[in-house]
Amino acid sequence: MFLVKIKFKEKLIELKPTKILAVAKNYSKHIEELELSVPDDPKIFLKPPSSLIDNNSSVIIPKVSERVDYEVELGVIIKEKCWKVSKEKALDYVLGFTVFNDVTARDIQAKEMKEGMPWDIAKGFNTFAPVGPEIIPTDDVDCHNLNIWLKLNGEMKQNSNTKNMIFSVEDLIVYLSNIMTLESLDIIATGTPEGVGPMKEGDFVECGIEGVGVLKFNVEAEK
Repeated sequence: MFLVKIKFKEKLIELKPTKILAVAKNYSKHIEELELSVPDDPKIFLKPPSSLIDNNSSVIIPKVSERVDYEVELGVIIKEKCWKVSKEKALDYVLGFTVFNDVTARDIQAKEMKEGMPWDIAKGFNTFAPVGPEIIPTDDVDCHNLNIWLKLNGEMKQNSNTKNMIFSVEDLIVYLSNIMTLESLDIIATGTPEGVGPMKEGDFVECGIEGVGVLKFNVEAEK
């Protein structure tokens, strides 16, 4: 696992989740651009904790992929162990919010989908989960109405708002905690808006969420 340290209330804490739970198809316009169907309930896949990197690090494009995409997302950091949480109490179990990028080997994903296989390989390469630069406490922002954007080499590529999510943060916590126990520092990546696209060696990516921060990373090719 990569050693990832992240700022929380003026202190650096080591971010060691037992799991990263990522949400697919949670913005309708992103669903449209991928020509997928709107889900009746959250669609979840796992990213391994070994894919985590911190702010100002580098995403490495693996040799086995010819297209790797950016996907900016609101990250939810779980505060303490919870199981079967009610919607009314869901935010009580959130330590805070951060910026997350669900980096995806799109060509590998397409191949796996065609064969009826899960997306985990396309999402799980080392460095495919940049996170940071800090965790903002739950009470400091309204997670339901935050501008979310991504710039590639200074050009705006993604620009939306968390109010456009199909399933809210509370919805996701309720759904997931009724399936599995959520542990302290687990991460929920809440889905990406429209505008996803490829990155190449030498690119510079900035991912921003209003009131939460700006996550930055470079793109390199595997040597």
